Amino acid sequence: MYLTWLDSNSWLVEMGRKRILIDPWLVGSLTFGNLDWFFKGSRTQERTIPENIDLIVLSQGLEDHAHTPTLKQLDRNIPVVASPNAAKVVMQLNYTQVTALAHGETFTLDGSVAITATPGSSIGPTLVENGYILKELETGFGVYYEPHGHHSPSLKQFAPIDVIITPQYDLGLPLVGSIIRGRKHALEVAQLLQPQVMIHTAAGGDVVFEGLLNSFLQVTGSIADFRSLLAQNHLSVQVIEPNPGDRFEITVTSDQ
Repeated sequence: MYLTWLDSNSWLVEMGRKRILIDPWLVGSLTFGNLDWFFKGSRTQERTIPENIDLIVLSQGLEDHAHTPTLKQLDRNIPVVASPNAAKVVMQLNYTQVTALAHGETFTLDGSVAITATPGSSIGPTLVENGYILKELETGFGVYYEPHGHHSPSLKQFAPIDVIITPQYDLGLPLVGSIIRGRKHALEVAQLLQPQVMIHTAAGGDVVFEGLLNSFLQVTGSIADFRSLLAQNHLSVQVIEPNPGDRFEITVTSDQ
């Protein structure tokens, strides 16, 4: 399997001879409600839109996961698997093959890769978005992706999972608390899913953030701290720090 981190929460996953694009923000800036003064993310360089994409997977309907300028650049005939909230975004953009997955539902791509929706991030008091487990059906190789660090205890039924892509440190606001939950939550999901490899996802890479909200955001912890936390809890997990845009291979043992 090959992974390419495309900054922030954007990933290209190559497994089961399929190319799957997750939460792509590849062109233009990132804002919420076009309020640049409140929050704006800008790339130091735009990413080349990957070719020959077999599937787009969207975990949330918010702009940092269902990024409209990027989705407008992609072929509207590419199949999309999305949370119900994100499905509304792509349907408004006239994508032709959209599957909205509720928690626990599975979509199978050409008999090669199964994508199962899991409970993910809480957005407001009533909306829970999606995490995903992607499983290569031929080998059983599995990847779990959740971009905000909200992990359901129901994940235990899927253990072990070879690779986890989730935040490893916290990003929060005073009085509000963590918006992106890493550290102890990443440790808990490692204990739950027994991965061989863990990879950080969230803001970072070749991206600059500005605006009123950004001035209040606080980062707590680091990937080095998380490695220490794993060691303290006697978990033998490889933690990979990818470089934006670099394609790298994931290899795991088959003794799990």
